[in-house]
Amino acid sequence: MTEILPQPSLMFSLGAFILMIAVLVVVHEGGHFLAGRFFNTKIDAFAFGFGRELLGHTDRRGVRWRLNLLPLGGYVKFTGDLNEASQVDPSLLKLPHAERDKLFAFKPLWQRAIIVAAGPAINFAFAILILAGFYVTLGHPTTPPVVSAVMPESAAASAGLQAGDRILSIDGESVSRFEDVINIVMSGTGKPLQLVVSRDAGSERNLVIQPQMVETTDRFGNVIKHPRLGIARGQQIVEQVGPITALGHGVVDTGNIIVTIGRTLRQVVMGERNLDDLGGPIRSGQVTGQQAAMGVTSFIAFMAFFSVNLGFINLLPIPTLDGGHLLLYAVEAVRRRPLGERFQQWAFMSGFAAIMTLMVVLTWNDLSSVGVFKQLSGVLG
Repeated sequence: MTEILPQPSLMFSLGAFILMIAVLVVVHEGGHFLAGRFFNTKIDAFAFGFGRELLGHTDRRGVRWRLNLLPLGGYVKFTGDLNEASQVDPSLLKLPHAERDKLFAFKPLWQRAIIVAAGPAINFAFAILILAGFYVTLGHPTTPPVVSAVMPESAAASAGLQAGDRILSIDGESVSRFEDVINIVMSGTGKPLQLVVSRDAGSERNLVIQPQMVETTDRFGNVIKHPRLGIARGQQIVEQVGPITALGHGVVDTGNIIVTIGRTLRQVVMGERNLDDLGGPIRSGQVTGQQAAMGVTSFIAFMAFFSVNLGFINLLPIPTLDGGHLLLYAVEAVRRRPLGERFQQWAFMSGFAAIMTLMVVLTWNDLSSVGVFKQLSGVLG
């Protein structure tokens, strides 16, 4: 039986979450900053956090480095930006051509797109480097996608899956490792799965398996409901790899995380998965504290996963996010001129309202999941 570990304290989880956010914000905004510098774009400020400035320093290039009051986010402010839409101050139109060329709003469209995309891109690169570092140091773990045992009366047994079967694909998605099988099944919603397996010297069989929905308890006592086939994996192999191979594995694994996030988001949008399954800031902080309590390695690995999440979310085509900027740039490229100022302001205000609404819903779900409402009902009752 797995030993149940005590939940980390609130202060420990909060500290771990702020540390992780601090690192990832610097990484993400650093992507925008470095890309802006590469294209000789003038920058006013690089800030960690929002609200009132607590500490600050202005470097020789005129960039104000700020540590602000609320340590949940950050931003790079390019010179001349009036708002999050990067609309230019009309008074700057009177500047000499040489000075205007250094302002973000006057940069060629393709340069603005690269500067905006650099934030999410560096989040993905950061995750790849972390994973590659693990693989070079600890080796790359992999398990052949071969069924070593089938649990009696399980979903796999009912479907006719046998020990020794090699799983080739699930729902048309090719499988090269048993870890891929776990990822696809665990991120599913319990719907029937189409499996192609190799049996008896290479003969292929098509099987339909209806996963069983089960509840398991993790090391911290959290109850998790998920699909299960009822099969066991074989012996895991840890392969020692060099830096180039490790980077390749990092790219593949980061790509798999992106696919899983996209699959989960699609399931929510299509109504196949409950919105309650998505975590907000409170649940994210709780999980961060749990991973940190398990050790530095677990914490850094979770940071890599969260970095991919941050990059993916920022690429969603929602105004105020990087993906929203890129969407407007795509429209600008087609129209050969930017959208009107009023439309852009409306779009960004709508995007901000949508994000805030989602955050309220997710925070409400978080409060419910950690038992706050149950405790309040007990006190008030």
